[in-house]
Amino acid sequence: MGAALAGVTAFVMIAGSAPAQNTGNTAAMLSERGIGSADAPVTIIEYFSLTCPHCAGFHNDTYAGLKAKYVDSGKVKFVYRDFPLDGVGLRAAMMARCLDEQRYAGVIQVLFRTQNNWARAADPVAEIKKIGQLAGLGDDAFQSCLQSEALANGILAKRQEASAAGVRSTPTFEIEGRIYP
Repeated sequence: MGAALAGVTAFVMIAGSAPAQNTGNTAAMLSERGIGSADAPVTIIEYFSLTCPHCAGFHNDTYAGLKAKYVDSGKVKFVYRDFPLDGVGLRAAMMARCLDEQRYAGVIQVLFRTQNNWARAADPVAEIKKIGQLAGLGDDAFQSCLQSEALANGILAKRQEASAAGVRSTPTFEIEGRIYP
């Protein structure tokens, strides 16, 4: 419970006063999401599924240290790439992408910290909706988001591109063009 509460607190702090939702513009929802300086000398791309327990392990145990040491110091730009392994992971990715870009990284951290609660729930979509509501995504926006074929197809097309480039599992990292499963 403590880690989940800390995750929600971090999310609320990261969310700030950014607009809550971005459900009308598919291109904006599919845009690259990441943290760190665009001028960082190294770029790390993470291919992840929000239902992957190994991805959650990375985010819950390693990510904060990597972020503090390398991203926050300007040495690394960290880019998130959706690679959903199942329908629940796809829906969670869609919800996160329907939020304003400034809220995305915080929501991803909350989803990973609380993965056991929502991903294995009897109704995981209802649990994803609750997280979206905490981020300011209203009922109509949530429904519109999950019904967006353009968004779902866009995420899956990017997953297919990653597969064609050699990504086979999650998490997989790409550092300066080299793939590290």
